[in-house]
Amino acid sequence: MEPFLTRNFLITLVLNVGLVGVFGYLLTRRNLLAYFSGGKWWLTWLSIAVITLMDELTSIFYAPSEAYRVIGTNAIVFIIVTSILIRFISERMVEIAEILEHHNIKGGGVYSFSYLVLGPSVSFVAVASILVTYILTASISTVSAVENGMAFIEMSDSGKFALQMGIIWFVAMVNILGIKENAKLTFGIFIVAALVLMNLLASGVMRMDDHHWNVVGQSFMNVAVGLDQGTVFHSFFYLVIGVSGCILAYSGIESVVQTASLVKSWREVGKAYLFLALTTGIFTPVLAMVVLSSDIDVIRHETDLITQFARIVGGIPFGYIVGVLASLLLMMAVNTAYIASSELIERVAHRYGFHWILKTNGRQSLYRVHIANALFYSLVVVITSGSQKQLAEMYALGLLASFAINIGSLLIYRYSKGTQESRAFNTSRVGTLGIFVFLVSCFLFLAATKPYGLAMWSTATVFFLFVGLRVASKRAPEIKEIKQTDQPLNMIFYLVESESETVNVYFRRPKEHAPRIDDASSVFISLYHPRQGIPEKVAPNHFRFANQSQSIFQGITEILYAIDYELPHKKITVHLGWPTSSWIDRLSIGVMIHGIMRLPNLFPRFDFVIEYFGKEKAKS
Repeated sequence: MEPFLTRNFLITLVLNVGLVGVFGYLLTRRNLLAYFSGGKWWLTWLSIAVITLMDELTSIFYAPSEAYRVIGTNAIVFIIVTSILIRFISERMVEIAEILEHHNIKGGGVYSFSYLVLGPSVSFVAVASILVTYILTASISTVSAVENGMAFIEMSDSGKFALQMGIIWFVAMVNILGIKENAKLTFGIFIVAALVLMNLLASGVMRMDDHHWNVVGQSFMNVAVGLDQGTVFHSFFYLVIGVSGCILAYSGIESVVQTASLVKSWREVGKAYLFLALTTGIFTPVLAMVVLSSDIDVIRHETDLITQFARIVGGIPFGYIVGVLASLLLMMAVNTAYIASSELIERVAHRYGFHWILKTNGRQSLYRVHIANALFYSLVVVITSGSQKQLAEMYALGLLASFAINIGSLLIYRYSKGTQESRAFNTSRVGTLGIFVFLVSCFLFLAATKPYGLAMWSTATVFFLFVGLRVASKRAPEIKEIKQTDQPLNMIFYLVESESETVNVYFRRPKEHAPRIDDASSVFISLYHPRQGIPEKVAPNHFRFANQSQSIFQGITEILYAIDYELPHKKITVHLGWPTSSWIDRLSIGVMIHGIMRLPNLFPRFDFVIEYFGKEKAKS
């Protein structure tokens, strides 16, 4: 026993000295968390990574027990599988950050991206999903903060409820007073959390014996048998059930994309996600394995599992330390929900001109938004009676909905645009499709089995769609862009004035600049989507037409019908650009070419040319 204690002491000593050394070295680095460039302060990738990591870390205090309740010790394997899935999703998040930056959009995450790709309708579904996620983040974090903080203190249900309300409204007042967490404070808490949690993990691993490793091995064996039984569809459904039960372990990963406006480039987002993969992506599965394979009664300690495990491996004092840390981290998660939801509402309100919501107090705080959030958080805790089980079920559905909307929007964007606009970072289109199908399957499974979550998500979605679409029809920023569009008759009048018998009609992509050629016998046409803004008019013969609720092919045919009807006496030649994207990257090219092939039959007297002009080779 004595050599064993000596070995454990030495391992713990080396671990702590190593951690202190690493953090000491980092604290000596200049511009570790922020730097000044181009007249503005920017956060580093480490700053936004730590902010997200602190959000993700909170899930370890409730996700393992919730996963165990659904799938038992198989959660040991499925938390690992979910971690791998999250890493693939993270790569798509980096790609989304690059695309948004290409369109001069910083931050906003799934709302900004779904709006860019799919317009107001889906973006309001995204808003509903994100707000549901934020509301439930705050609610479940509040409940878990009380359960972990009071793990060793007997307290009545009414006392716990009072504490829960106190946390919600205390954090609301902190935000109303304009006191927000900053990168230095977050990093300081991260250092403390890393030291405590790494000691917890090390203590748990060193206590594992043959019995514990047998539980881990049995978990892998059970999952392997489950996947091997039946058809491929059975295996797929088995994976869906397992991952759906563990998805809460990785809540918060979208925070990096949400905070992209705070960093200088999308590359910082990529570094932050890599850091998360090497920290929580490894730490969470290993800690879950250690805890769930131990002899602790998981069902009995469902709400304070990690704190009680800390008591077992480190004694009551260590249990108190972990409980206090859990409460602190979970309260920070509540604060993050306040800040993130207020930023989202601010972005939506600015877009649609609801400035009364954005009225600030003397400390520049969106106090009306914070009070509304506090009311919602309190209402959810009251409705669920502070039940972590019900909150977890509701939480997972909104989380999967936001993931699916993000990945689905990326899939549609790449289908319609290919990699023509963003070539610096591209992921597999086939992989993206597979992830999307899997996420939608998980969402449908939870929707079918978690009625409370479906009811909350559906109610929020219907409300935002009803109100949002009515607002968008009158206040959408696209209305301003559409008012600037050219009228088809202006183009016809321009061509009528031409003395030439032949008319050349050139169709250009929205981002392609028409040449500055003032030729009365030629017109250059840009079909653009109002969400992406109207292209610059570069010449009198350049005409821009909004193409919002129809396909490119329909937009082309409408213009050609007008020319055919108004200019029957002129010879018309239609010029179309040569598609250069690969068919894998841009499957929509096939759809577009199929439509273009029909044009000669629709307009038999027109000449059609698909052309490509090569570039001159640079002289050495």
